[in-house]
Amino acid sequence: MTKQIHVGTVAIGGGAPVVIQSMCNTNTADVEATVEQILALEKAGCEVARVAVPDMEAARAVGKIRSRIHLPLVADIHFDYKLALQCVDSGIDKIRINPGNIGSEERVKAVATACRNQGIPIRIGVNGGSLEKSLLRKYGAVTAEALAESALGQVRLLNKFDFDDICISVKSSSVPTTMKAYQLLHERCSYPLHLGVTEAGTPKMGIMKSAMGIGGLLCMGIGDTFRVTLTADPVEEIAVAKDILKAAGLRKEGVNLIACPTCGRTKIDLIAIADEVERRLAGCDKPITVAVMGCVVNGPGEASAADVGIAGGNGEGLVFSKGQVLRKVSQEKLVDALMEEIEKL
Repeated sequence: MTKQIHVGTVAIGGGAPVVIQSMCNTNTADVEATVEQILALEKAGCEVARVAVPDMEAARAVGKIRSRIHLPLVADIHFDYKLALQCVDSGIDKIRINPGNIGSEERVKAVATACRNQGIPIRIGVNGGSLEKSLLRKYGAVTAEALAESALGQVRLLNKFDFDDICISVKSSSVPTTMKAYQLLHERCSYPLHLGVTEAGTPKMGIMKSAMGIGGLLCMGIGDTFRVTLTADPVEEIAVAKDILKAAGLRKEGVNLIACPTCGRTKIDLIAIADEVERRLAGCDKPITVAVMGCVVNGPGEASAADVGIAGGNGEGLVFSKGQVLRKVSQEKLVDALMEEIEKL
């Protein structure tokens, strides 16, 4: 089990539920726009929000933003350690620093001391795109070993300054490299790990990379918090994150919709029906499994674990629960009948 840290009131690691994070794409200095986006992220299910802090104007805005939101707030710091110090003074809940560009030991010491005095954790955020030049020379490329070595070197530096309230991320745009780096850290330390595949891309490929990288690690028992990175509205990241947690068996909230892929036995427009069921269940938060099957011959059997489901036939279909047929209905009434049964649960 990993060490536990607290970001505001949210526990990360130490057996706590895996935490969903996202990052604003607004100009942080624009307090109104940033607050509006964070509130939208919270409504979607985000649990920790992060903002970029590229300059002092943004750093000074952090306190104003923090006072108007409910989620813990993380400041993303690159290059200028003074921005981190300003964010600490402004009441930030967590600082992310990048070993590849934060600067000298004295600068790291200043940040560590300020955070320790205020009880603020630090995320060591290693990124394949800004790895230290010495490690690039040593390994010849961005490798899993290089990423892990960078993170652990920064851990030792923070420990040197009597700081141990640490979370680690080692992100790369390569899924295999990212996964291997996290596996190495899982073997070598007990700090909570923040998962992610950086620069994953647009939703089409970004969702695939995130599901493979983040979901794969979670299924191996690795990871305490994560952010799905998509070239899209950050709110879209939250829906994907929740789906990854459900697919990994780590969260039960909301409907788990299963549907057969169709075959030559299918006598109904199953794709359209499944889409309609998904749409009508969008606001349902019951922790249930719903099945949409295309064949009455073995549909209830294949989906015997479903709390409720439907299986289409030739002109009619079955409504079933836990593999047992409840009733037959006409094809036109299948979805309505399914929704009626869900209402009873």
